[in-house]
Amino acid sequence: MSTTSTPKPAAPKNAPAAPSSTGGRRKLSYPVVLLLIAGGLLLLSLVRVVTGDVQLSNSGQFSTAIAAAVPIGLAGLGGLWAERAGVINIGLEGMMMLGTFGAGWIGWQYGPWAAVLAGIAGGALGGLLHALATVTFGVDHIVSGVAINILALGVVRYLAKLWFGAEGSEAAKAGGNDKQSPPMDNMPSFTVPGLADGLGSIEKHHWFLVSDLAGILRALVSDVSWVTVLTVVLFAGSFFVLWRSPFGLRLRSCGENPVAAESLGVNVYTYKYAALIISGALAGLGGAFLAVGVHFYQENQTGGRGYIGLATMIFGNWRPGGVAMGAGLFGFMDALRVVGGGATVHAMLLLMAVLLVGLAVWKFRAGMRGARGARVQAAVALVIAVLLVLWYALTDTVALEFVEMTPYVTTLLVLSLAAQRLRAPRAVGKPYRRGEGT
Repeated sequence: MSTTSTPKPAAPKNAPAAPSSTGGRRKLSYPVVLLLIAGGLLLLSLVRVVTGDVQLSNSGQFSTAIAAAVPIGLAGLGGLWAERAGVINIGLEGMMMLGTFGAGWIGWQYGPWAAVLAGIAGGALGGLLHALATVTFGVDHIVSGVAINILALGVVRYLAKLWFGAEGSEAAKAGGNDKQSPPMDNMPSFTVPGLADGLGSIEKHHWFLVSDLAGILRALVSDVSWVTVLTVVLFAGSFFVLWRSPFGLRLRSCGENPVAAESLGVNVYTYKYAALIISGALAGLGGAFLAVGVHFYQENQTGGRGYIGLATMIFGNWRPGGVAMGAGLFGFMDALRVVGGGATVHAMLLLMAVLLVGLAVWKFRAGMRGARGARVQAAVALVIAVLLVLWYALTDTVALEFVEMTPYVTTLLVLSLAAQRLRAPRAVGKPYRRGEGT
């Protein structure tokens, strides 16, 4: 008696598939991620003991790192929303500028929470403008993004002179001028009573690993801005909306295969507009965080964080968790520059050398398994590690000029090492006109 198997029905030819962003590679499990974090903390504690630089892992360092990571992470998350829908958003920097200005304008009159809402609205307006240019009129995404950055810079400078620096105006009397807004009230923050003080006492003993962990935990429970808490919620919410909801599946299909998505009834234009407005709103919130943190809007306040946010999105492989890790890394390096200075960055040279040696071993093993270019990458990583060790051994500090460059050098180095494992949405940046699938 013979049996015949019923063939499985073939998937629709134009189904809007949402393939894994890992490009067929095995994804890191949560235990492995936690193990990597624990290993990083162990290395950091070891370097602190060897170098004697207690500033490297104290709570002040991590509090500053969190504050530096929030606007970068929000910009990166905004870029993720846009590019998952198929639109490149180079205009994140300009949208952050609109957010900082809106927060400064409203904040000195109505308080910090109104400033946050105004920053979100300013960034969303920039996202809407980008959507109008790229989605409706088909303007090249890069051209539109650069134009928004230039336009935003001109607009905020003009309005600052008009609204903050006008002679005899209320804003000028309150302390504003043509380069900054009048000061606003302080944003509330929260501290877990008892726990923060207990962790602080443990941190002061400088015990190996234990005090370093106490410093990190204290930064998470002491004088934390509510906007930081909102940022964590937005990252978690973005993951569940984009990867666990029908809305997210349709939006990501627009970035993978918009023609197929349209053939299945998805209004691609609507989803692209929604993604870009959300993208701009997130970038604007990042700008508002900068203004609220120092209590006023100031010219050139964003300082290129929109571009670094775009880099965190690429480093994070267009995933919220990866963006958060990238923002944390760049925030940590920026905090080294602000809090520690040349001596702390000098200590970091040793940590970076150890990490590069580990990377060289990993790449060499991948090369032994036949991975293309892995041995070359291993050799490059090893050479850089040796140079860093020599730099550390022959000097006592790092020049101020290089300290200022640290976050940007880190951006270039991390992106160059991570480039082999990246996979952007397939249709990102490609022109699309309604009705192409018919």
